[in-house]
Amino acid sequence: MTGTGAGAPPGGGPPGGHSRGGPGPGPPLEAKVLTVSDGVAAGERDDRSGPGLVRALTGAGWTVVEHRVCADGVEAVAGALRDLTSGFRGLVVTTGGTGFGPRDLTPEGTRAVIDREAPGLAEAIRRASDAGGRGFGMLSRGVAGVRGEALVVNLPGSPGGALEALEVIRPAAPHAVDLLSGGRPH
Repeated sequence: MTGTGAGAPPGGGPPGGHSRGGPGPGPPLEAKVLTVSDGVAAGERDDRSGPGLVRALTGAGWTVVEHRVCADGVEAVAGALRDLTSGFRGLVVTTGGTGFGPRDLTPEGTRAVIDREAPGLAEAIRRASDAGGRGFGMLSRGVAGVRGEALVVNLPGSPGGALEALEVIRPAAPHAVDLLSGGRPH
């Protein structure tokens, strides 16, 4: 399934107001969504988190160029992420497989393909998930990192948790993608 959305928000510039290091708004920011679920991949369950992330990203001014589903497991996730990040400049978010279940192996599949970790993003998601004494962040094993010019971030599998986590990273993601593609740090 492929989703598309508007490029930069009204008024120019990428979401979050970050400059791409030159005059004008620069190219639109692109994103991809990977839903990780045995049940969804087998057609036994509906994907509720992935389409919600596509809508939220599009609404925030990102162009979502692909939404894909893969089964749980290290190799399935690693293979999908290799394909999604190859030659891609932008944000790749995963949803699902970050908990304690025996098939929750999204972090391991992600670590198999990323070049460098970006622990601050995963830590920020966990802090937000723990807010108000909820304690959900303590149960997340999600990671974030970079592969080439792609930023990969594991989000929870629940629709609400995935959207909450996306909202946490949304302010920093445009700047991170800008830096990965050669933008000036400040």
